Amino acid sequence: MKNPFNNSTRSLRFDRNELSGSFGDIGTDFPLIAGMIIACGLDTASTLVMFGVMQIATGLLYGLPMPVQPLKAMAVLMIAQKLDGSILYGGGLAIGIMMMLLTVTGLLEWLAKLIPKTVVRGIQFGLGLSLASLALKNYIVADATAGYILAAVGFIISLFLIGNRKYPAALFIILMGFAYAFFFTIDFPAIAGGIGLALPEIHTPTMSDILQGFLLLALPQLPLSLSNSVIATRQTVADFFPERPLTIKKIGLTYSTMNLVLPFFGGIPNCHGAGGLAGHYTFGARTGGSVIIYGSLYLVLGLFFSDSFTEVLKAFPLPILGVILLFESLSLMVLMKDIAASKSDLFIGLLVALAAFGLPHGYVIGLVMGTAVWYLVRKGILWKE
Repeated sequence: MKNPFNNSTRSLRFDRNELSGSFGDIGTDFPLIAGMIIACGLDTASTLVMFGVMQIATGLLYGLPMPVQPLKAMAVLMIAQKLDGSILYGGGLAIGIMMMLLTVTGLLEWLAKLIPKTVVRGIQFGLGLSLASLALKNYIVADATAGYILAAVGFIISLFLIGNRKYPAALFIILMGFAYAFFFTIDFPAIAGGIGLALPEIHTPTMSDILQGFLLLALPQLPLSLSNSVIATRQTVADFFPERPLTIKKIGLTYSTMNLVLPFFGGIPNCHGAGGLAGHYTFGARTGGSVIIYGSLYLVLGLFFSDSFTEVLKAFPLPILGVILLFESLSLMVLMKDIAASKSDLFIGLLVALAAFGLPHGYVIGLVMGTAVWYLVRKGILWKE
């Protein structure tokens, strides 16, 4: 029987750079997960434990800092509308089924071949703009004056240490956040009082849950997943790890398998993502060890600190997460440089980026519009260099 991990586990590392890189996606994940738990009353242990398990499994399977993230469109809809958790689990199962069908029929690979690299660069740039906007408008401004000071110091540390293999930037930024929380915000007796073992709850989605989840959550999520979670993620792996090419099929299979399993254990729907990969890489990660470390954090929090999770959240101040998110966004946007030599490609990439960033359902609009324009340019119908 073929080993599903191949040689991935042989290259795992667990050094200071992997530890630093493990925090590269926390600015995206932590607020969304906390928001869903609080707004929708999700079981904390189930949510955190299953998120951690999927991180660890992905790190072992890929041997790369391949991220596992909450499905963003679903998360935003859940938080904004305070939907019941059963609908979320039904939506996760629905999108898992859809993605599995797209993968096994070959439609996913066909779509990936159809969409030009120029458009993918636009999707990456648009995602970078969205993450930067979130960091600047929501995270860095939190905690008033103290938040601005934290963010400013974290930004300066990042400028000096980003890419430094001896002194990884994220370690210093996260430690600064811990120190601030230790002295000013955390109620340690409340954390100690909430310590205890908790396990995921078994959950069986009903047909009604699946149908509602399909209509309310899975359909709005699918375009974002196709563009960012699958196609842009594969391109970002090629950008950072050209020696480790991945197939669209493998990404589609792991995406769908996660979501076929998670709903039955109260886990939130998960995906991969170009931004998360860029974040892990930017702050030092080069192997799957980083996401295994990251997943272990959620596993420990879910198993032992689920009753005091709202207090534990204070150990990760939003301005600190905002700095990490900002550098994650910049590492994505800079990938646009390889199409800058062509005026038409740069125009199309920026057009896609602006659509993805500024329009409702912008990722699917940018994807379709950008692809159509690219083919028209190549046929000489539009634009002449």
